[in-house]
Amino acid sequence: MTKDEFYMGKALAEAKTAYAVGEIPIGAVIVYEKKVVARAYNLRESLPCATAHAELLAIEKACRALNRWRLTGCTLYVTVEPCPMCAGAIVNSRLDRVVYGCDDPKAGAVRSLFHLVDNDCLNHRTEVTAGVRAEECAALMKDFFRQRRKK
Repeated sequence: MTKDEFYMGKALAEAKTAYAVGEIPIGAVIVYEKKVVARAYNLRESLPCATAHAELLAIEKACRALNRWRLTGCTLYVTVEPCPMCAGAIVNSRLDRVVYGCDDPKAGAVRSLFHLVDNDCLNHRTEVTAGVRAEECAALMKDFFRQRRKK
């Protein structure tokens, strides 16, 4: 198992917690110097708050844990490709790297619809690795929405 697959497993565990509480199953972890400094899952329904995406919650926690807003030296692992709002936060927080599981063809702002995090027009560019444990990430999302449609 690669380092990326290992940490994506931690993000998948967060996504499974989201699923269990009725949230869209997206999980995120932020790693700094080989340690998880933040973990989160979607909480939009639970809070309720439109901005309570796993990535934003993890970024907020990492900033507090490291006592700084610049997350240079950090990698974000997230189960689903970030949306435009989260991609903006990734750029603004100066994350070095984003690793995501499955693409989001309806709202993806890293590769699918937009290329925000590595856009030359912006003041920071983030390295991207896509497709890590993609099948597992996609299966969790598909199962969640299949179950939701049954209700």
